[in-house]
Amino acid sequence: MKIMIVDDCLTTRKLLGIYLKVKGLEVVFAENGLEALEKLATSKVKMIITDLNMPYMDGIELIKNLRADPNCVDIPVLMMTTEADPEERERAITAGANGYIIKPVTADMVTQTIKDILKDFFGGGGVSNARL
Repeated sequence: MKIMIVDDCLTTRKLLGIYLKVKGLEVVFAENGLEALEKLATSKVKMIITDLNMPYMDGIELIKNLRADPNCVDIPVLMMTTEADPEERERAITAGANGYIIKPVTADMVTQTIKDILKDFFGGGGVSNARL
């Protein structure tokens, strides 16, 4: 299963990528929402984990674009951000995020959230190929 990580912080992308690869997942990286949309044109992913605050296109705008695109509307999105403000969480969920977790996160927290989202979104079939 392939997951896209969208975050402007190189360290976050690397750490999350290493963890997901250890769990048996393929990972695609993007630095911001615009780059994510470009990469989605050539890379099929099962899920997207995105930051909220990024240059060029933030996570909310990325989600809005995904939900408006018939080719991407069925990709679940997890917002992973430092924004603990309930209003930001509500904006993300309203835009179409399937989950919202606040950094710093643990590996177990990310794993459980991914499992929960994929189970809800795909009825459990989305996690069968991964060792989550």
